[in-house]
Amino acid sequence: MRRIIVCEDEASIREFIVLNLKRSGYDVTDVSCGEDAVKAFEDGNYDFDAALLDIMMPGMDGFEVCKRIREKSDKIGIIMLSAKSQEIDKVSSLMMGADDYITKPFSVTELVARVDAVCRRVSMTVDKAADSSRMIISGPFECDTKSRTLKKNGVPVDLTQIEYQIIEYFLKNRNTALDRSTILKLIWGDSYYGEKIVDVNIRRIRMKIEDEPSNPKYITTIWGYGYKWCD
Repeated sequence: MRRIIVCEDEASIREFIVLNLKRSGYDVTDVSCGEDAVKAFEDGNYDFDAALLDIMMPGMDGFEVCKRIREKSDKIGIIMLSAKSQEIDKVSSLMMGADDYITKPFSVTELVARVDAVCRRVSMTVDKAADSSRMIISGPFECDTKSRTLKKNGVPVDLTQIEYQIIEYFLKNRNTALDRSTILKLIWGDSYYGEKIVDVNIRRIRMKIEDEPSNPKYITTIWGYGYKWCD
């Protein structure tokens, strides 16, 4: 049974989420504040498949919880919950290491679909790590598809599961222009919409692997189309 931690300070919303996730077969731990979410995550030995975090909470907000959880685990799927629909909240969530976001109010169908999608990606990460043993070399980069790790000049690069999947896709298609819609479909699935999430994750990856993120050498932009990994 997949384990989910839900952090939401509004009791009615938290109860709605917990009830429907349990009905869908998830093992749910719920807390009402950021501090308790971090404690539950640590007490559970980081053994959660996904986390749903409300952004606007008194005390420690969802952004800070996301940051702390992501520092401890690059495998857990993180979904941010927000009453706001502004672009900046979505972008900020992704830049903090979240995998997805849901804008309130949301339906049961959307909630379960998003959680299912994130958990599938977590499962795929574990399965691929067990099945593959191929090393991909590109310039200063070494990508170990068995351990699902990336090194640059021998130094490990700290990547989230989503960032790793994008990097691996690029490295398997070096010097090939990849359009945003294909990247979106491959990484987030057929049901996901909104190519902005691709651009934000590329920006995050560039900050981690490029010598000059504002003047990228490895992941270049193909204007009006997508991106290309330059070997």
